[in-house]
Amino acid sequence: MTVFPHLDEGNGGGKVVCVMDASSYVGLWIVQGLLHRGYTVHATVQNGGEAESLMKLNGERLKIFYADMLDYHSIVDALNGCCGLFYTFDPPQYDEVMAEVEVRAAHNILEACAHTETLQKVVFTSSVAAVIWRDDRNSIADLHERHWSDVNLCRRLKLWYALGKTLSEKTAWALAMDRGVNMVTINTGLVVGPGSAYKTSGSTIAYLKGAAQMYENGLLASADVRFVAEAHISAFEDPSAFGRYICFNQIVNNPQNADNLAESLRPLIPFPD
Repeated sequence: MTVFPHLDEGNGGGKVVCVMDASSYVGLWIVQGLLHRGYTVHATVQNGGEAESLMKLNGERLKIFYADMLDYHSIVDALNGCCGLFYTFDPPQYDEVMAEVEVRAAHNILEACAHTETLQKVVFTSSVAAVIWRDDRNSIADLHERHWSDVNLCRRLKLWYALGKTLSEKTAWALAMDRGVNMVTINTGLVVGPGSAYKTSGSTIAYLKGAAQMYENGLLASADVRFVAEAHISAFEDPSAFGRYICFNQIVNNPQNADNLAESLRPLIPFPD
């Protein structure tokens, strides 16, 4: 079975792109998809220990950089010579302070992109959580790219994951439009897939705060990480892609779906039998 059934091999030959942070769960799968396509990848990590998973890919077209999202110059170094950036920053924890860190990181990233002459497009990983938390929230089918989560509601309910994703994405869009950066955001549902309960524990728990309300309103959506990676690469390669894309392939809207999700998260969250 092909890991990326909808991505042909070889179409990225000769192109250099950057994945930042490549050690994140989504980032690692994007790196694999890009290598499958023939791209040369500048994969950034924030410390030496995070490079271990990338080393296993062992590709001649894979180059590992150490970059701190709050260090502008390290970002510029990683972007040097790249025509695209896939930004998949996943903080180690989610709280009100970390939301501010996400905003600063997004600001640094877009500034660096604006000053990288070779850069043609940014694909920015955001979340459905930056869309759905509104007083007038309806089913996910009623949502579109002009909807944003209410930051005051997020603060009131202490939805720090949603707050961070909303503020950082808004910051990125403000800078992209001001600096003329070509950007697409992929607003994913809860990312699931092989090993996700172990590799995304912090973001998963943070995303699921408010899960009961999301389920009740038909807004609890999940996205397989391979589907998410393909969506990012397709958005980069499609010249007509622009704006925000809500990305999911499962809506958890009945007891069976809820049980399946709970079972997949059992190593992380101790659900009762």
